[in-house]
Amino acid sequence: MSKTQEGRFFEDFSLGEVIDHALPRTLTEGDAALYQSLTGSRFALQSSETFARRAGYDRMPLDDMLVFNVVVGKSVPDISLNAVANLGYAECDFLRQIYIGETLGARSTVIGLKENSDGETGTVYVRTEGMDHRNVPILTFVRWVMIPKRDRKSKCPAPVVPDLAAAVERLTIPRHKLNRHWDAKDSGSPHFWDDYATGEKIDHRDGFTVEEAEHMMATRLYQNNSRAHFDAHLAMSTRFGKRVVYGGHVISIARALSHNGLGNACIISAINGGKHTAPTFAGDTIYAWSEVLLAQALENRTDIGALRLRTRAVKNRPASDFPAESKDIVLDLDYTVLLPRRR
Repeated sequence: MSKTQEGRFFEDFSLGEVIDHALPRTLTEGDAALYQSLTGSRFALQSSETFARRAGYDRMPLDDMLVFNVVVGKSVPDISLNAVANLGYAECDFLRQIYIGETLGARSTVIGLKENSDGETGTVYVRTEGMDHRNVPILTFVRWVMIPKRDRKSKCPAPVVPDLAAAVERLTIPRHKLNRHWDAKDSGSPHFWDDYATGEKIDHRDGFTVEEAEHMMATRLYQNNSRAHFDAHLAMSTRFGKRVVYGGHVISIARALSHNGLGNACIISAINGGKHTAPTFAGDTIYAWSEVLLAQALENRTDIGALRLRTRAVKNRPASDFPAESKDIVLDLDYTVLLPRRR
């Protein structure tokens, strides 16, 4: 019997199966610094210990997208090692902010299976939980991936596609107040929750060119060993003929770009839904724009508010005309952020 792992194929999944993922990961100052180096993220709350303490924290939290990508990475060997594509996300609830020194683990439950019409692949839906060192959930999300079949002729179970919520209904809100000593000069943005309106569109303007070495280093940072991102030799035989940039890295780039226009939107509370609508490759330049879907006041909180945003990442063309439907769009992300209100 082989001692090596070939990864799962579509036939290897069963509905309701619970998978405990290996390799718990302690997040360090080095991880936080490398994440900022690879994405250019500039949100002050995750960049400055002094700023975080003045804002009401005991210490600086880690970037929410770093935590998300590390948890996804934990699940890859058991879920998407052989994946053709990571298709989308839903019901992503950030239950707690995480700090340097925390150890994260993960487990997934298979909640849907559907053979695709080509007969060669299937879509697997999983609900993944990120756990802290006490095995308490700190993050939960649904994602679905396209997985090849081992044998085209194999018989597949009746399709089950989960009914997913359009949005995360219960937002996790920090207990402490955030706007008492919030310094807009240090955060890099004068715009607070009160300055945004439902329907507003924001061009984040800046471009980010994805370099081969950087997207590979980012994927290694998350310990995401999916062959579509790692193996250049194998990728030559695929329809793309080259490695695909991990979709979570594209989300992180779009999030980092959003600082220009949303610089005080320092906390991600939920990802309501998201799709990778086209692949990104090394050499592509990413631009992004956001639409405010809802400016939401929070009950019993006068210090912060929530914005439900729809951010679209576009490759190799600026987003100044707010493209909503285009072959150049690589990411369509619906998510909710928290930011301080004016005092």
